[in-house]
Amino acid sequence: MREILLITLVVSMIISEPLGKINAADSSGNSIAEGYNIEVVAEGLDFPWSIAFLPNGDYLVALRGGEVRRISAAGEVGDPLTGLPATYVASQGGYFDIMLDPDFASTQSIYLSFAHGTAAENGTRIIKGILNGTEVESVQTLFTVSPLKDTPVHYGGKMIFLPDGTLMMTTGDGFEYREAAQDKFSLLGKIIRINKDGSAPSDNPFADGSEGDPRVWSYGHRSPQGLVLDEATGTIYMHEHGAQGGDELNAVLPARNYGWPAVTKGINYSGAYVSPLKMAPGVEEPLTYWVPSIAPSGLAIYNGAAFPEWQGDLFVGALLDQEVRKLEIESGKVVSEASIFTEIGARIRDIRVGPDDFLYILTDSDSGKVLRVVPD
Repeated sequence: MREILLITLVVSMIISEPLGKINAADSSGNSIAEGYNIEVVAEGLDFPWSIAFLPNGDYLVALRGGEVRRISAAGEVGDPLTGLPATYVASQGGYFDIMLDPDFASTQSIYLSFAHGTAAENGTRIIKGILNGTEVESVQTLFTVSPLKDTPVHYGGKMIFLPDGTLMMTTGDGFEYREAAQDKFSLLGKIIRINKDGSAPSDNPFADGSEGDPRVWSYGHRSPQGLVLDEATGTIYMHEHGAQGGDELNAVLPARNYGWPAVTKGINYSGAYVSPLKMAPGVEEPLTYWVPSIAPSGLAIYNGAAFPEWQGDLFVGALLDQEVRKLEIESGKVVSEASIFTEIGARIRDIRVGPDDFLYILTDSDSGKVLRVVPD
């Protein structure tokens, strides 16, 4: 399994100063990015998997091993937050994504996705709590994937809020349970949409429960580890791991089937077919795909002012290739792709756009870093 093998690969990035001005180029040698610096915000973090931005300039960083650290605007790493639940830590299991409530200024609420349970029975869970300094209070469970599984991989766990206040999250197929991705009553291999209290919105595609679980938004997903909303167009983008090849970038639409495992552009790790079908009627085609795999993790869309030349571009972290892929989108289609930030030389676990319009990148190792991309 590519993802399990990748988890054991530890690549430390040896930088203690800004990396300086770098010009990145596409395959034709044309410059696609210039005039930026990469700064180290914080380092020495044990597998940081996601980051959230507090209004005062501090950061919350979720670590796979079951900690959330508050990092000051100056880069000082605090002690772990207290009050959060324990997690099942194995292979890809642990803390996944952390985000603030859209009304955080008044509610102080935060949301965390993580691997809940034991080796015998585990699944992705979302909890909500109130941040009070370094403590999280009034923790409540909003969602737990069912059925639970006995594999420590393919959890999904990426979350976003939509403009209507609903919460969307990816779930994986559990690897050994890939057929469940096509079962609309199973919550494995799905994108789910819930209200802030965990209930199913009345306008979800299977809201009445007769054709699928009321919380299911889309299905046929394998191991989705990127999810982002383009606020300018309303498009929801997601990416997911294929098996051996077949990583995909998709535009997410309600009630749509994204194919796995009945349709895929990848093959099994053994070299055998997962399915003979690479496309089929009624199955959504990806906007782009990668063969061989890049192991995508983290997804951001840039609509900031610091880098006007990147307006509307998608940024995809690559665990395997140790770089970021920059995708130019026009009229809902990928029109160009280039490698960028290759000078980092580490597995990229997450990438976000901060409220300061700078890009933030998390490197995936036991001495992981929070990096910030700023104009030169």
